[in-house]
Amino acid sequence: MSRPKQNTADLAAALDRDAAKTRLAELAKTLAQANAAYHRDDDPDLTDAEFDSLKRENAALEAAFPDLKRGDSPSDHIGTTPAEGFSKLAHSQRMLSLANAFDVGDVTDFVAGIRRYLNLPPDGALAFTAEPKIDGLSLSLRYEDGQLISAATRGDGQVGENVTTNARTIKDIPQTLHQAPAVLEVRGEVYMSHADFAALNTRQQAAGAKPFANPRNAAAGSLRQLDAEITRARPLRFFAYAWGEVSEPLADTQTGALARLKSLGFQINNRTRTCPTVADMLAHYTRIEADRAALGYDIDGVVYKVDDLAYQRRLGMRSTTPRWAIAHKFPAELAWTTLEAIDIQVGRTGALSPVARLKPVTVGGVVVANATLHNEDYIAGRDANGAPIRPGENGRGKDIRIGDHVQVYRAGDVIPKIADVDLSKRPQTAQPFNFPTLCPECQSQAIREEGDAIRRCTGGLICPAQAVEKLKHFVSRAAFDIEGLGARQVEAFYLDGWVKEPADIFTLQERYGAGLQHLKNREGWGDKSAENLFAAISEKRKIPLHRLIFALGIRHVGEVAAADLARHFSTWEALADTVDAAAPAAQAHRRAEDAIVTERKDAADQTRRASLQPARDAAWADTPAPAKAAWDELTGIDGIGATVAVSLITTFQQARERESINRLIAHLEIETPKARAAESPVAGLIVVFTGSLEKMTRAEAKARAESLGAKVSGSVSAKTDIVVAGPGAGSKQKKARDLGIELLNEDQWLERIGDG
Repeated sequence: MSRPKQNTADLAAALDRDAAKTRLAELAKTLAQANAAYHRDDDPDLTDAEFDSLKRENAALEAAFPDLKRGDSPSDHIGTTPAEGFSKLAHSQRMLSLANAFDVGDVTDFVAGIRRYLNLPPDGALAFTAEPKIDGLSLSLRYEDGQLISAATRGDGQVGENVTTNARTIKDIPQTLHQAPAVLEVRGEVYMSHADFAALNTRQQAAGAKPFANPRNAAAGSLRQLDAEITRARPLRFFAYAWGEVSEPLADTQTGALARLKSLGFQINNRTRTCPTVADMLAHYTRIEADRAALGYDIDGVVYKVDDLAYQRRLGMRSTTPRWAIAHKFPAELAWTTLEAIDIQVGRTGALSPVARLKPVTVGGVVVANATLHNEDYIAGRDANGAPIRPGENGRGKDIRIGDHVQVYRAGDVIPKIADVDLSKRPQTAQPFNFPTLCPECQSQAIREEGDAIRRCTGGLICPAQAVEKLKHFVSRAAFDIEGLGARQVEAFYLDGWVKEPADIFTLQERYGAGLQHLKNREGWGDKSAENLFAAISEKRKIPLHRLIFALGIRHVGEVAAADLARHFSTWEALADTVDAAAPAAQAHRRAEDAIVTERKDAADQTRRASLQPARDAAWADTPAPAKAAWDELTGIDGIGATVAVSLITTFQQARERESINRLIAHLEIETPKARAAESPVAGLIVVFTGSLEKMTRAEAKARAESLGAKVSGSVSAKTDIVVAGPGAGSKQKKARDLGIELLNEDQWLERIGDG
């Protein structure tokens, strides 16, 4: 990890005096506002990482230009002025903040600096305590003769807010101490556990109140309520970790003082350890970071303190921080937690998206309970090309399993993602995740097309997750285009339960038209607008075939493909019969594609990769001849290939969606395309164009042939009547010769149709 202070130092060196002066003024203002937002308003406007970065930049500029240091320098201030509404309470000893360490080098420098200050040899004994840095609200409790007499927030370090009444409601704070020093100021952190935070937000939402962003905000906002009864109802906790004024020493060491506070009834963090060496400090930091999610409360680093209190007194204080302590912060926006479940969400276009359900953990100042898992390849530990991601053993990517210990990250406002998996903590019972092949919403097939990373539901019109989007598409301008029934209206009708599938549109008047009461009582509707809507719906019962095909919203079937299909089949019945007949061939096509993919993966050299035809032939071997003929007819239509054919067949084979389509068809009068020219020399013939055309484009040739009543196909079969072959014609020309089909060059074709 790079050391941030080097980056900020470089930045400072790049500025001249005037620019540095301007930037220092900007930083003073920004950091003062951020301090107020965090300490006074409990509503941070910067993440911890952003705040720390700006503080480092300010310090670097002041180091580079000492004479430009401002009177309101952020380096000399802690917290902010207490808010109005609370009385002020002066601290008998200042409440200081901590200097920060961001990497191993910073920690090493910290320990080396202490040794130099104390004049200790490199191998001299120097122990430290290491404890989790709680992300909460600092609080100072003053006891006199064993009685709690006051409680104050940090405020600006010298004067805080008097929250004594509220502090008395926190169960972790003793009201009375036995065998305590006559004067004792106990300092620590008010916080809220993850479980209590989740329960509080549930209550907030149930009451119609704004939920809290994170446990730290919730704790601070709860402690600083003007009504102590609100605080009493909030589940606040308190960890003690320091002290201010004391009438007699608690112990000789930090460790001993914490033990004394525990004996007096305070909660002490049980993850605190005494570390004899820097290596021990860093090892404990690593352990705490790894266990961060399991703690049940938010932390943002580990605090190291010189254990010997005599050394602490000798080291003393800087202006705002003690020399004997430092906070080793965790990397920004990274955390480890447990993956508790994997849910599959179905998007509005049918995409199946896996979502990780996590044990809540704070990442970059936000509580994260969910993270995207992208797709099934990402879960399996490979990319779209099969290469490993999250490298593990034997060159394979680490897969993700329920129960895993996972690293979560956020970048800016991007949805959290899982970066890594700790295989050493994988439960023995964890099993590879089996991505579903059925839609969890409608139980239709969920298929993944070749070359696509996403698995998609084929339920279409009957899938609740897709229904609104499909209905919006159904009434769009290029589809049914029903006047008065646009995207907004159809969504409202769906949410009200009036329209769940396209057929419902055509029974709307029958179901809700009596007296038009249902419609006219809606906002924006009256008798006339309701009558107009029903009339517009009735008008669209008569629909051209190509508009109907497009309106169904079948994947890969756009306006052009819909028009090609309508021209070729002319009637809905002919299209449906051919699609149904081709179903076994679609299965053979999928088997062939799967076999080819497997063959490529297993191939040891390019020679084997080049010989894939046997795999294709084996997959098609048992396909019935009628299915093969129907498949050839579908895929032979110019502009309609295997991808569109498979999509059509898959949709028609979904029982519930087919029933929905049939219910729609029952309400419609489907118009066939305009009659083809009956008297042209090519009317009714099937024509294939292959090779390069020199006197017209392929699109022009297709349009001209269809205008004369011919059907244009993209492949040669026994049904083909004419093949027009230009320069570069290959296998299609050869197949035409083999089948004895009439072959024409471009000039001969033009002469045949009278354009020569």
